[in-house]
Amino acid sequence: MTQDEYFPAVETVSYEGPESDDPLSYAYYDPERRVGEKTMAEHLRFSVAFWHTFVEEGTDPFGAGTMQRPWDDVEDPMERAEARVDAAFEFIEKLGVPYFCFHDRDVAPSGETIAESNANLDRIVDRIEDRMDETGIELLWGTPQLFYEPKYAHGAATSPNADVYAHAAAQTKQALDVTTRLDGENFVIWGGREGYTTLLNTDMDREFENLARFLRMVADYADDIGFDGQLLIEPKPKEPTKHQYDFDAATVLSFLRKYGLEEDFNLNLEGNHATLAGHTFQHELRYARINDALGSIDANQGDKLLGWDTDQFPTDTKTTTLAMLEILEAGGIAPGGLNFDAKVRRESFEPVDLFYGHVSGIDTFAKGLLVAQDLRESGVLEEFVESRYSGYEESIHADVAAGQTDLVALAEYAENNGPPELDSGRQERLELILNRHIAKF
Repeated sequence: MTQDEYFPAVETVSYEGPESDDPLSYAYYDPERRVGEKTMAEHLRFSVAFWHTFVEEGTDPFGAGTMQRPWDDVEDPMERAEARVDAAFEFIEKLGVPYFCFHDRDVAPSGETIAESNANLDRIVDRIEDRMDETGIELLWGTPQLFYEPKYAHGAATSPNADVYAHAAAQTKQALDVTTRLDGENFVIWGGREGYTTLLNTDMDREFENLARFLRMVADYADDIGFDGQLLIEPKPKEPTKHQYDFDAATVLSFLRKYGLEEDFNLNLEGNHATLAGHTFQHELRYARINDALGSIDANQGDKLLGWDTDQFPTDTKTTTLAMLEILEAGGIAPGGLNFDAKVRRESFEPVDLFYGHVSGIDTFAKGLLVAQDLRESGVLEEFVESRYSGYEESIHADVAAGQTDLVALAEYAENNGPPELDSGRQERLELILNRHIAKF
């Protein structure tokens, strides 16, 4: 059984400006406000993640679930899945966000066989399709959940068990089928358990080869069924294997290039995963951008005092500003978007807390967009960086950039000129400027 309304105390969240004291309003996110040549909605393309928002129970390694979720107060698994869909579309519509994302097993329970699982998913997708038609909310991306079930204990596309590999392929096929049916703009592959704990029992070369073959089959099948969206890989370090094959942007791009897959896949980058890989979020975005592989973003942040993927809502304006600088420099994130792969804390267990978390994250990225645009228009960072490297435009150094010199010529130049004179990197000055731009909004 489902009910008519799951969030009766919340009406539509709307823009009221920074002077408003209503926590269920937007201080910075005004979807129709133009920032440069696009509206905020076009720049940001926000999405709600089905898994953390409507499936998360609030468990942790030391405690049971705490979440109060009226849509889960249903005994039958399929009826519970239908209730979650209804709650999801009510929430997303009231939040005023244009997209959602899902794993296949988030929206429909698995069955005892592949056929039963597929039938369950098809039935729930019927309901999703109806809600999409009613609300105008669209699918940013779908993905198969290839990590939770016990059969994926040793991995999915890198499993040593060939039958598990086939099951992962069947599940991925169905997930891509339904993503295509729902006009999803992207399809994501992320390796929840694609890695190893010890090399004593691992044939790494075979696992790499099998993963590459798996990704090639995904790309080929997407072509076969006419999927015209973007295929994405999500780098994911330390979770849960000790050595993850898709550790960071550089690792994934190196893998794709080795196996000739770089034209088929771009990257879906997550803020918390960047932290776990020992990088800043801006680093991962910059690396993907300069390699023409920036596809989409999972918008969240981690806790630097904890060593796991805490998936918190983004609240740090400096981080979102630097992220939006990369997106603006890339010319935008479409057909990707900013998906809130984030969950409220275990202690924030009431349904309304889901709104507070999303409003906070949306406003933080909206403010980051405004600051980033202001910085770009000022030209202060670009001018400094251009000046810092301007020596490569002169004398023999111009030949370095053109690939028209060699070690002998450079050695002769160095011998005939005095010691290099360095300029300050001015990091503190630039950070001061960044903070002042943030303070303007």
